[in-house]
Amino acid sequence: MNIALIAHDAKKELMVQFCIAYCGILSRQNLCATGTTGKIVSETTGLKIVKYLSGAQGGGQQISAKIGCGEVDMLLIFRDPLNPKPHEPSDIDLLRICDMHNIPVATNIATAEILIHGLERGDLDWRDVMRR
Repeated sequence: MNIALIAHDAKKELMVQFCIAYCGILSRQNLCATGTTGKIVSETTGLKIVKYLSGAQGGGQQISAKIGCGEVDMLLIFRDPLNPKPHEPSDIDLLRICDMHNIPVATNIATAEILIHGLERGDLDWRDVMRR
């Protein structure tokens, strides 16, 4: 499964802790991330992550393009609802494209845990069937 990771500045540590907790599951997936998030998670966990530009430089748009091309199966985007950033309107576009392409998306750790447990149980295997 191809999983994209994005975390706003105030949520990067939470993303790292999430990836540490679920490193066993995530290590069996293909991961990509926006630049800074990918760098921090990769350095901390040892997970292999394809890194795109930082969010402020267009990394979210790069991930959106991957979603549009059918190259991302799940998005974990830990958003900071209290401190919006200037590039955050692109997050709305990212969520819209996930809806258009039926991409499971989590914007907080509670939903991310549900998706990761579902992934481990095989609940998301339908994504592989769709790709064939």
